Amino acid sequence: MNKTELVEKIAVGSGLGKAEAKKALDAMVEAVKNALAEGDKVQLVGFGTFSVNERPEREGINPATKEKIMIAAKKVVKFKAGAELADAIK
Repeated sequence: MNKTELVEKIAVGSGLGKAEAKKALDAMVEAVKNALAEGDKVQLVGFGTFSVNERPEREGINPATKEKIMIAAKKVVKFKAGAELADAIK
């Protein structure tokens, strides 16, 4: 499902027009993005939790040259599905 299809499903499910559903989806995505950028966790009960994890610097291997290289530390977004979502896809 792409964004357009998701907007359509939101519009049908909520009774909103497509333009309003797109604005609502965009606002939700922006709110989650801003919260994660500030280091907060976003919990949607029944759906899941978005959080930020830090990956430490680590050693890797360049597959082309087989040289050892250092891979820089970075922050990554993690999603843990809630119980209801996990049960729905079984």
